[in-house]
Amino acid sequence: MTRSTPLDINWEPDRSSGEPITEQIVGFMCARISSGDWPIGSRLPSQRVLAERFGVNRSTIIAAIGELADYGIVEGRHGAGTRIASNTWSLMLPGAPDWADYVSSGFFKANNDTIQTINRLEFDRSKTRLGTGELDPRLFPRDMWRRVAGEAAAEISSLGYPPPEGLDVLREAIAAHMEAWGISCTPGQVLVSSGALQALQMISVSLLSAGSTVYAEAPSYIKSLQVFQSAGMKLAGVPMDEHGLDVDALGKLMGGGSQSEGMTAAVPSAPQTSLPPRAKATRENDAVLYTIPTNHNPTGVTMSEPRRRALIASCVANRLPIIEDCAYQDLIFDGDTPHTLKSFDETGMVITLGSASKALAPGLRIGWIVADERIVQRLADVKMQMDYGASTLSQWVFARFLSSGLYDEYMVSLRMQLRRRRDAALETLERLFAGRAHWNVPRGGFYVWLTFDEPVRTGRLFQRAIEHGVLLNPGDIYDFEGDNSLRLSYSYTTPEEFAAAAETLTSLV
Repeated sequence: MTRSTPLDINWEPDRSSGEPITEQIVGFMCARISSGDWPIGSRLPSQRVLAERFGVNRSTIIAAIGELADYGIVEGRHGAGTRIASNTWSLMLPGAPDWADYVSSGFFKANNDTIQTINRLEFDRSKTRLGTGELDPRLFPRDMWRRVAGEAAAEISSLGYPPPEGLDVLREAIAAHMEAWGISCTPGQVLVSSGALQALQMISVSLLSAGSTVYAEAPSYIKSLQVFQSAGMKLAGVPMDEHGLDVDALGKLMGGGSQSEGMTAAVPSAPQTSLPPRAKATRENDAVLYTIPTNHNPTGVTMSEPRRRALIASCVANRLPIIEDCAYQDLIFDGDTPHTLKSFDETGMVITLGSASKALAPGLRIGWIVADERIVQRLADVKMQMDYGASTLSQWVFARFLSSGLYDEYMVSLRMQLRRRRDAALETLERLFAGRAHWNVPRGGFYVWLTFDEPVRTGRLFQRAIEHGVLLNPGDIYDFEGDNSLRLSYSYTTPEEFAAAAETLTSLV
């Protein structure tokens, strides 16, 4: 519904600045929209009135509004003028940093020693991987793979470069699959990436600026990576409870008190009399939330629906964009699969990530992004700079898995296997660690988050376990401060293998 609230325009461009007048106007308007001073739904004054207030020609206003429309920040409706239709992600497109700048300055930071050791020893077959985030290769659907691979050999006549957005057949299949997640989207809103991790890399270098704050659950999978830190961003941990991320704690971290008290904007107000360069005006205090609401990594917690709705409401009020990682969305085996945050999103606040790595095969290296088409187009350009598109063969194979019904058939048996392994793992922990530690009961996914009741030197335990043939994932590689926890996984080992490794762990503790 169009709002009639007058828009305050008490500013004129600086004609002595080297920045083009049009760009100054676009930057001013972006700043007012991002600060919330100009709400979504507000109608802009006519082009004549804007020209008078900015002290410029009407042609300059037409060019500025055209640029804003290209970014999806404003839209014109026949008979209703031009209104503000921005989502928060669109505001990040103007002046987005060039990926090449990061590469030339040494983009990737080194992982810490523990993570490097884990990455190396996961290929050592003599070690039992008690914390790994991967499916047991013995669960791979070999018969289905042979069928699909045979069809690929018969139908694929060449393997040229794919479109950077992904093959049409896969984008269509993913868009259809998103209906099961409560997301209604078109193929044009889907971008195929070489795994969900690459999706995060593309977002970090094209939609976020150095110095931005990335909020994430504490603990969080993203804490074990260097994706955002390598791009110059800061991580801030948000406490969790049994229902997921604590929304009130998020509000306090952003400086606005609890949700019930109302939270202030996470971006600066626009200047009243002069405008600094646009990148500073709209991006200086950018922030974004990264969250894994379903089968959270590493804790296994699944966010409740009331908490999801509260989180969306809070982020909309604070104009805080969300990166929703749904890598484990298909792996709920107790109760109904919850709707994604994206399914509650009415403002374009959420970018959703998916992956074939957890449910099917990490070696396919297929992930995807669901976002506004303008975001997809921006990321496709970055994707082209990275690798000229994800593997054509992998895309074709995963598309056939999805569209043929084989994926859904396979997921039924996989969820049964994971439930059986989870139940056995919980029985083992109860037998070996009752009275010495406590842990959660996950509804799906791969992980049990075990916390010792008394202090344990997890770094030393990690090293001793390796010496005894067990590879652990200490909790402090995921947390924002030292903890007393381990991420245990039941997805890679049989119940017997899990029990044997847990007994070794018990003797070492």
